[in-house]
Amino acid sequence: MNATTVAPPWSADEMMTVTAARMLWDGCVCFVGIGLPSAAANLARLLHAPGIVLIYESGTIGTRPDVLPLSIGDGELAETAGAVVPLPEIFAYWLQGGRIDVGFLGAAQVDRFGNLNSTVIGPYQQPKVRLPGAGGAPEIAAHARQVFVVLKQSARSFVPKLDFVSSGGFLTGGGARRLSGAPGAGPQAIITDYGVLRPQAGSEEFALAARYEHVTAAAAVKATGWPLTVAASLEVIAPPTATELEALRALQARTQAAHSRPVQLPV
Repeated sequence: MNATTVAPPWSADEMMTVTAARMLWDGCVCFVGIGLPSAAANLARLLHAPGIVLIYESGTIGTRPDVLPLSIGDGELAETAGAVVPLPEIFAYWLQGGRIDVGFLGAAQVDRFGNLNSTVIGPYQQPKVRLPGAGGAPEIAAHARQVFVVLKQSARSFVPKLDFVSSGGFLTGGGARRLSGAPGAGPQAIITDYGVLRPQAGSEEFALAARYEHVTAAAAVKATGWPLTVAASLEVIAPPTATELEALRALQARTQAAHSRPVQLPV
């Protein structure tokens, strides 16, 4: 457990989701991934960012789901979208055209420069685990104006060297991304169950910039596979409010109820 005293009345997932949701703003155009990124983006829409434009890889634009989708192909997304367009248009017009404000990504591994691995654990030819793969993440990482990464923090996931580079962050740091020609600003925040990491000016190495009030900086350092730098003026992130928790838990409850209903097959 991350807490130094009594466990707080919310889960690590809830703290991460609320923290990520707070980073989004009204009118933001957000390319959303499934899982915690989707929960965070929709929580922001329900609370402080009603005009947020949510885009999923399946081609849905301006979707406003009542429950969280099981996948990018969930019918809830298309049914509540302002428009549904072909997949090439999402990438060519919206993403490569520079129209995505925030790309939300997850991964199995991240390194000190925000590079991501979602392909294999172990050697590529004989991996210990073969993961789902990058999908559209490399393009999102390259072209979105900025990227937020959501990932639980441990020495297994925050590693000094990736087993495979699926999506580029700041590459080797020190301006390497800029020299590569990638148009987006790259990852600007890694939201974890300990706090938020941000890139340092110059080196572009990620450092702990903010912690949750029930977590120590020492615990975050211990949960990192590289020598994690801690910001000189470390922020403390406010806990979830009652309103935030109520909205998130209601969303999760609606989702669970919707996805547990028996499927009615045609006779």
